[in-house]
Amino acid sequence: MNTDFFIDLLHQVKEFENSEAYKPNSTVEDFRLWLNDKKYRKESPTKLFKNEQHQVSFTENEICKQVLLLGRYSKQLIRKGLNDFPELANEEFTYLYRLKDEPNLTKIQLIERNGHEKQTGTQIIKRLLEYGLIEEKNDSEDRRSKRLNITTKGDDYFHRSVEKVNMTSRILAGKLENKEKSELLELLKKLNDFHSHIYDQYKNSDLSQISEFVKQKKS
Repeated sequence: MNTDFFIDLLHQVKEFENSEAYKPNSTVEDFRLWLNDKKYRKESPTKLFKNEQHQVSFTENEICKQVLLLGRYSKQLIRKGLNDFPELANEEFTYLYRLKDEPNLTKIQLIERNGHEKQTGTQIIKRLLEYGLIEEKNDSEDRRSKRLNITTKGDDYFHRSVEKVNMTSRILAGKLENKEKSELLELLKKLNDFHSHIYDQYKNSDLSQISEFVKQKKS
């Protein structure tokens, strides 16, 4: 092992200390994770696919990766933000907030507003009913359906959790400037509107059928 190795190592440590990942109590493990992340970011994801002789769209794959990562980060932040409201931590809060904004929805309507599959949404609604945060009643026009509304307890949970949710949202927006937030919001709305149509019209379709629809929309 020569001197150049230690010089390079010191340069890496200095770069780590100047990065956003560095904290006063950072450990060797933190440094290792930072090195791994730096190496990952430096390597183009297309390299793997080319080595395996696959065609790849770098931009679209990168969008997919960033959306997935952001979803995971947001879930972690939401769990922290709703630490005092464990009944709302597993996406229950999105259902409660939707009913606050749009009361008297049927179960299916509420599930579809949240973009879930029926089984997942049914379990969330079941838990909210068990917690006493929402209530159901027969639909006056269709006895096979149930209408949902927030209870007094649910309304109390909504008002007490709002600030924590707002705080979580501010953190999730990170260091984006106001103009960047507005631009990102418009792009996300455009993307979500597109996928909302796919969710409504192609719910039971396979991936090849959805892909064909996307090609038609682009042409």
